[in-house]
Amino acid sequence: MQSTTIDRRRFVALTGAAALAPGAALAQAPSWPNRFVRLVVPFTPGGGIDTVSRIVGARLSEMWGQQVVVENKPGAGGNIASDLVARSDPDGYTMYISAAGLAVNQFLFSSINYDPVADFAPVTLICYFPNLLVVPASSPLRTVGDLVAAAKANPGKINFGSPGYGSSPHMSGELFKSMAKADITHVPYRGASPALADLLAGRVDVMFSVMASGLPLVQSGQLRALGVTSAKRVDVAPDVPTIAEAGVPGYDTVSWFAFFVPAKTPPAIITKVQKDTVAVLAEPAIRDRMDKLGLLIAGSSPDEMAALLKAEIAKWGPVIKAAGIKVDP
Repeated sequence: MQSTTIDRRRFVALTGAAALAPGAALAQAPSWPNRFVRLVVPFTPGGGIDTVSRIVGARLSEMWGQQVVVENKPGAGGNIASDLVARSDPDGYTMYISAAGLAVNQFLFSSINYDPVADFAPVTLICYFPNLLVVPASSPLRTVGDLVAAAKANPGKINFGSPGYGSSPHMSGELFKSMAKADITHVPYRGASPALADLLAGRVDVMFSVMASGLPLVQSGQLRALGVTSAKRVDVAPDVPTIAEAGVPGYDTVSWFAFFVPAKTPPAIITKVQKDTVAVLAEPAIRDRMDKLGLLIAGSSPDEMAALLKAEIAKWGPVIKAAGIKVDP
């Protein structure tokens, strides 16, 4: 969850610039893939990360002539999926789509069974995205100011749902609590779909939703967007104010999705997956689908993604420790 101003030109430019040129290394694995590739998703079906995995995975299936099978492994804020991938054979037949939880869970949980740097080989950054602060359409809360006022008048009684500990919606909420000095209670779920279902039913009050899953519900009138977490408004929802301009000055956070594989996966396979994924992200049809979900296509080299992961670890570790956030489910 990188705190930064969203610059569409910067992100889109990466797509074309970051592709690795195919070289002799690719010739070392001419038969890959010769069977299905599983793509592990750390949350339940229906959420933003699941949607992106299916959009990109389906196109890779066509390119490779082998099925990319999405395998949802929710639980423990993504730790179940991360542990599974870390222990998988490094043969190229297990891919992982992860978000910023891979960087922050080591600080949230008392123990995890994997090393987020040593046990994974970064492949490519897929996209950046802000989150939407949303409430049910029937909610009396109509602005960020209303939410802050209600939280201060009723400490601990307003709650916010998230797809799980360490997810970008969770961390967006924790940052909001800290900066707005608003006492709202976190309610973790095992994915975005059950969290959104309870939000729609009124069992939770608000949610910081990934754009890809929350925006369609806003557009259909089932949810109301109070604000966007980025420093600038987004093109797909120009009428939604930033949280910073709506009452919490300085608030700014965006997150990301990226592909990883188990450490020690052959470099030739990593190069092929990276090159093909960046090519998919550059296709107009894919770009259009991602744009409509409020996702800012990126694409990167493995080294650039490794640097981003390490930067996220360095950034969020002190924040989480200072806030005293600890998870022991």
